[in-house]
Amino acid sequence: MVPRPRPGSGSGPALAAVPGAAPAARVAAARASLPGNPLAASAARRFARAALADWSALDFPAVGRIPDRVADEVVLLVSELVTNAVVHAGTAVEVSCALDVVSGDGPSGDGEVPSVVVEVTDHHPTRFLRGEPHDEDDPGCAGHGLRLVAELAECWGTAYRRASKTVWFQLPVSSAEAAESGESGGFVESAEGSLRDDTPRNGALKGGDDCLNGDSPGDDAYVVELLAPAPARVGARDADEDWTRAGALSFLAEASELLAGQFDEDLVTSLAAQLLVPRFADWSAVWLDTEGGPPRLAMVWHASESRIETLSRLLEKEPPELPATARGRAVPWPWPSDPAAYGPGGAALACRLIAGGRAVGTLLLGRAGLMRVPDEVADLVEDFARRVALALASARQYTRQATISRVLQRGLLPSRLAKIPGVESAVVYEPTGGTSAGGDFYDIFPAGDGRWVFVLGDVCGNGPEAAVVTGLVRPWLRLLAREGYGVGAVLERLNRMLGEEAVEAAVEGAAEAVAAGVGLPVGGGVSRFLSLLYGELVPLGEDGDGGVRCTLASAGHPLPLVVRPDGSVRTVAEPQILLGVVEDVAYDCETFELAPGETLVCVTDGVTEHRSGARQFDDGNGLASLLGDCAGLGAEDVAERIREAVHAFAVEPPDDDLAMLVLRAR
Repeated sequence: MVPRPRPGSGSGPALAAVPGAAPAARVAAARASLPGNPLAASAARRFARAALADWSALDFPAVGRIPDRVADEVVLLVSELVTNAVVHAGTAVEVSCALDVVSGDGPSGDGEVPSVVVEVTDHHPTRFLRGEPHDEDDPGCAGHGLRLVAELAECWGTAYRRASKTVWFQLPVSSAEAAESGESGGFVESAEGSLRDDTPRNGALKGGDDCLNGDSPGDDAYVVELLAPAPARVGARDADEDWTRAGALSFLAEASELLAGQFDEDLVTSLAAQLLVPRFADWSAVWLDTEGGPPRLAMVWHASESRIETLSRLLEKEPPELPATARGRAVPWPWPSDPAAYGPGGAALACRLIAGGRAVGTLLLGRAGLMRVPDEVADLVEDFARRVALALASARQYTRQATISRVLQRGLLPSRLAKIPGVESAVVYEPTGGTSAGGDFYDIFPAGDGRWVFVLGDVCGNGPEAAVVTGLVRPWLRLLAREGYGVGAVLERLNRMLGEEAVEAAVEGAAEAVAAGVGLPVGGGVSRFLSLLYGELVPLGEDGDGGVRCTLASAGHPLPLVVRPDGSVRTVAEPQILLGVVEDVAYDCETFELAPGETLVCVTDGVTEHRSGARQFDDGNGLASLLGDCAGLGAEDVAERIREAVHAFAVEPPDDDLAMLVLRAR
């Protein structure tokens, strides 16, 4: 093959003399001007496909049939180069295709070598001086597309001018290759039902000087992306089972990767529809089964987005009803009669989405221009539908669990916090996992006789097991406080209740183990250990304008801190044993006044023990140092500053529930 020289003037492809090169004859040419917008790449693909199809129908002895593989590569490279020109240069693009025959020893046996030559020109001014090194990713046709050009083209090159840049490439056309593969002119549906491209649907796309701007009549009827591994051109490769199998496995692997881990069923349906269009279908839709109601049309997608709204309205009136015998199988579906929504006639498939023996929805897809969908495509759709069904089932299960968790969390936490006269309050609560109810809890409620109670607790462990204990403790605390028990007495009674619950749980676990004939549980079950900060507030003065008197006790909990208006920080209360560890223990409390402008800060160990490597957040009195800069701030601002500092302390988020309660005397 004799390399083609760089292109000539901007008026179109031109043959230039190359020292020692054999003379070349141009037997066909086509040219198009494209606007610099997102429609350019699609129009360029249609233009290239139309030109190649026209040339295949002409009688060129030296050329013969242009193989599908060559056509695919030409369309691919044209699309990449036009896309790069639009993205990087942002100007109009000129595309020219030519069929050249170069004298020499070619595969045709008559001393002539046919080749397809393509030029893509943008109109961005050149900015580098000749001879200087430059970046191939500069504005213009260059970019990632040149990597494909270098891999696929026989030869290629770039020409810079003052006001434009051109990338050209040359691909050989082998008549022998076409003859051996049994290809014939045109792209139509084979007798075996294999999908083939049926040549241009739009007369404006034929070779010539027509301007392809994507707005010509009938463009929407054929907007199938030719770059994707579409089965529209599998017909010429039917004999290559390895190629077909590899393409199907690649598609299914990509689909599995995209669908895995998606926890939103609407996102799953969106991905499913867009994976099919335009690779295997012109349009697709997904219905989702509902409990006790009609199916819901969750997603509709069309290769021409302007048709999606019309298509959706039509599909809502015609939900598919498949027979019970079609479970999990892709069955033919009547092509709808409204061309405004679907496009020209074609073939459609419907497939029930089955996961775990239960139907979760229905997948429908259609392809224009076919009498029926080939069996190999139907098999691929069935495999794809199984993956979609599993992803939908997983998403629904996750949604149910998340909903249960949110409902449980709302039941474990107070619906609202009581307003304490003269006190501003703020709460931060972040259970591990974001949505699951955890072992940290808080509460502020009136206890009668001018008393208000605040609580901040932490059950040993986290997740649902800890939430069980939280569900027991909160109502107990409210009951004991409203019965008039003081701070120390409340903790002592709560400690005994937890001990009794632990004994009952251990007895029940042992009985179940004996009945099942297994060994006794060791260290299993739900932990009943609990750290708790419990306090009473009594407003002083009229409406609390004189501050509040605070009585509190800490049972195995991080000690609270008081921030004075001058920025100094002091610790209040004394450390005492966890609740639920020792059966009979007395708890002491401490009383002090929280003066106007002072702030009481209570946190769980999710704050103080948050780790970054070997360090903890509260090492070296880290929390007290942070609070020293919070003097004069409101309760909400103090809480938010602590939360931000905890999250900024380490790259990883906290691995324990995070809770804090801030009380500031006005």
